[in-house]
Amino acid sequence: MIYLDLFPSSIEFPSADKAHDTGLIAIGGDLSPDRLINAYRNGIFPWYELESPILWWHPPRRLVLFPHEMKVSRSLRKSIRNRGFTNSINTRFDAVIDCCAKSGRRGIYPGTWITREMQKAYCELHRLGYAHSVETWLDGELVGGLYGVSIGTAFFGESMFALERDSSKVALHALVQLLIDWKFSFIDCQIPSNHLASLGARVLERDEFMIELNKAVNCEVPAQAWKPSQTVNSGDSKRIV
Repeated sequence: MIYLDLFPSSIEFPSADKAHDTGLIAIGGDLSPDRLINAYRNGIFPWYELESPILWWHPPRRLVLFPHEMKVSRSLRKSIRNRGFTNSINTRFDAVIDCCAKSGRRGIYPGTWITREMQKAYCELHRLGYAHSVETWLDGELVGGLYGVSIGTAFFGESMFALERDSSKVALHALVQLLIDWKFSFIDCQIPSNHLASLGARVLERDEFMIELNKAVNCEVPAQAWKPSQTVNSGDSKRIV
């Protein structure tokens, strides 16, 4: 196991084959923008709890959603069409990450993992143009959303929240429509979960994931991508099957 605090001047991580069977690859370091961006470019992400050192992960099996493969249930189609949800991007990043922190869940694992330190770090990534949010609104109130990191044509999903039924799924659907339009490669969902698998995400072995990642992070992104918008059309849900 590599302890990053022993190499304070370096932002490098060990190679994937050095990861523990659980996916833990390094401990310590900081959440500086350069270190975080380098981590994501190498398939690594931070995940730890309050009063724990920073833990860095490179799971042996990775859940990935390819945008054209998202499955939209009949009930979700009805919610998109009939319930009056609207979406925006990058208009309330700080509020979205705060709501995600308060929801206290990452995937299927309980516990508040989005610490104040992490909120500050990702808000800085947002300011630098790497972290982005999708917001879902109902009657003028923020009721759902998600955030993550974008490098090249890879989007690394971090967390989502819902205050109304289906509102986080509506945010994900809006994100997928945007990523299709921008020709993004995939959404990294990180840890396998039945919930995201039901929406079309599938598991890749580490070697498969790294092939996809290395192609995606070196792709050009359309100039219109990620510009803040007050309204994002969810699109025709029939176009995703």
